[in-house]
Amino acid sequence: MFNSNLGNIDRIGRILLGAAMLIAYTVFSGTSYGWIFLLGLLPMASGLLGTCPIYSMLNVSTNEAD
Repeated sequence: MFNSNLGNIDRIGRILLGAAMLIAYTVFSGTSYGWIFLLGLLPMASGLLGTCPIYSMLNVSTNEAD
């Protein structure tokens, strides 16, 4: 469906960043700004799927196979 445009290091970094943000959400969920950590779903999803819509629009790829 989507062309993979993320390399392995980029994917791992996005998954780790997303996981850290979701963990922070559980810690800060009672605060007024805690919802912002839910944005961690975006890098995690792009890392798990292996594609980034912004990279696609800019015609950028970190995938070594390209």
